[in-house]
Amino acid sequence: MRSTQRLFALLALTVGLAGCSPFFVLRAGYEEAKILSRRQSIARLVQDEEVPVETRRKLELVLQVRQFAIDSLQLNVGDSYTTFSQLDSDTLALVLSAARKDSFEPYTWWFPITGRVPYRAFFSEESAAKAVASLESRGFDTYVRPTSAFSTLGWFNDPLVSSLLRYDSISLANTVVHEVFHNTLYLSGQAIFNESLAQFVGARGAIAFFCNAVPDPALCRTADLSWQDEMRFGGFLSGLVQQLERLYSRPDLSAEQKILLREQIFREAQMQFADVLRPQFRAMSFSSFVRTPLNNASLIARRIYYERLDLFEAVYQQSGRDLLLTIQRIIEAAEGNPDDPYGAVGQLLE
Repeated sequence: MRSTQRLFALLALTVGLAGCSPFFVLRAGYEEAKILSRRQSIARLVQDEEVPVETRRKLELVLQVRQFAIDSLQLNVGDSYTTFSQLDSDTLALVLSAARKDSFEPYTWWFPITGRVPYRAFFSEESAAKAVASLESRGFDTYVRPTSAFSTLGWFNDPLVSSLLRYDSISLANTVVHEVFHNTLYLSGQAIFNESLAQFVGARGAIAFFCNAVPDPALCRTADLSWQDEMRFGGFLSGLVQQLERLYSRPDLSAEQKILLREQIFREAQMQFADVLRPQFRAMSFSSFVRTPLNNASLIARRIYYERLDLFEAVYQQSGRDLLLTIQRIIEAAEGNPDDPYGAVGQLLE
């Protein structure tokens, strides 16, 4: 009952303040209410022998990981991931990103609490397609991807949704830590920093869990290799973005010329990825990079999660490979300068 009251209180605030349409807010509220209404206790499901063994194993893992996040990482987990909700499909939502074609200027949406963010969720293919058509008619690049996880930033006790049961143990542990970290730190208007830092905490958290908390040598090694792959991919993305930014900043070229020249850069990047980078990966594939067309929107959507991962890793190494200390130092720095959190974290290395 309390969650329902909080939901409608939040909706009232959102409709009154948001620059987005009330219809979208009400639809989001409806979808959230539907998820909340289906919650079942994970602790009870784990003990229910009618639940498939593999499902119970993954649900037990979720309980272990959330407890690890509380005890070892001191995250504000609350009651998140103590319940489970069955979805109607394998996709929780479709996430749309958009950007100008001749610069890395994302199209943004404004919401209360989160501020401006370079993405928006849709709950049907039809509504996402309409938004894509509208943006593309105005000359924007677009990119749509499915998502299987979400965070209400501590407003509600987020359940584990059924779409996450498809994940392997490492991805599931990583996702749980990633999402509950948003309850601990979320800077308004700093979507890229929020997501990339959560990506670091989720990956390093999964390593610490399988290497130390619940030791499993095979999963420990794979989790570590996965993180090395993520940093390698992040470095590749940064190089590609820098190359494109140099092109987009050239005053001697028209917008049309920049758009034409970027296609060559995209082709070369995908060839480099396939021939040079992919053979270096040890645990991940990032196959969607070559499977989906490249444009500014798709790069921004990926960049959100891989921006400056090396910066967070450097602080971790400087902190004696103590993940809790690293998290505490980064949070303190970011909260001290929320307008430039990357710069604040960088000062920790000086």
